Amino acid sequence: MTTTTSSPDIILIAGHWLGAWAWDEVLEHLETDHSRAVAVTLPGLDGDDPQRATKTLDDQAAAILDIFAGLGTSEDQPATIVAHSGANAPVSLVLDRHPELVHLVVWVDSGPLATGSVFAPDLPEGLEELPLPSLEVLAQQASLEGLSTEVLERFRSRAVPEPGPVLRQPVELRNDARRKVRTTLVCCSIPGAQVLELAHTGHAMFAEVANIEHLDVIDLPTGHWPMWSRPRDLAKVIQSAASRVD
Repeated sequence: MTTTTSSPDIILIAGHWLGAWAWDEVLEHLETDHSRAVAVTLPGLDGDDPQRATKTLDDQAAAILDIFAGLGTSEDQPATIVAHSGANAPVSLVLDRHPELVHLVVWVDSGPLATGSVFAPDLPEGLEELPLPSLEVLAQQASLEGLSTEVLERFRSRAVPEPGPVLRQPVELRNDARRKVRTTLVCCSIPGAQVLELAHTGHAMFAEVANIEHLDVIDLPTGHWPMWSRPRDLAKVIQSAASRVD
C-alpha cells in the first residue's frame, strides 16, 4: 500500500445509536493541518429517514465507500478511518473490501471483527429496531465514566434506534489484506494490556486483534464514549496517529 506524504483525510464514525453529531467536540479540537475531517451518519441512523429500519451493514459499508469517493480517496491518497464501538462492523467490511483505500484505522474502545461475527444473533426477526436502553441497563453493558448528567441527557434525546438488520447480519470477511492496514487501538474502558491478553488467549471479542500486522495500542482511560468524556485528548491521539508516515 502506498503511503501519503501529507496528512490523510480523517473519517469519523460513531457506534450504535449515534450520528455525526457525536463527534462535534472532537472536531472542535482536531487540528487537521492539510487534511480534512468528516464525521459520518451511517444509513439507518438518520432519524429523518423513514426507511432507516431496513438498512443493513452492506448499506453502511457502501456509504463509507461513497464518502471515500467524494473525498477523492485512492490508493495513492488513502484515508484514516476512526471507528467507535459498534462502527467496527461496517468498518471491518470496508477494510476487507478495499484495504488499499485505508491509510490507518483507529479503533476507539473497539476493534476489528472476525468473520462470521454477529452483534445480536438472538435478536428476534420481528424486531425492526433496537432503541437505546435505559441508562441503568446501558451502564451494565458499557462504562459511563466521565459523562455528566447533561451529556447523558443529550445522548438520550438524540439517540436513534439501531436497525435490526444491522444487528443481525453476520460480518463476512475474505481478504486477509485487511490485517495489513496500520492500526491503532485506543483503549478506554478496558486497558490495552488486558485487551492484548484477551486477544492472545483467543477471546471471541478480541481474537482478531492478534492477527493485525502493524499495531499501536494507546491507553486513554475513561468510559466507553471518550468523544464526550475526553474529546480534546481523543482528538490529539487521532491527529498524532493519522499524521505518522511509516
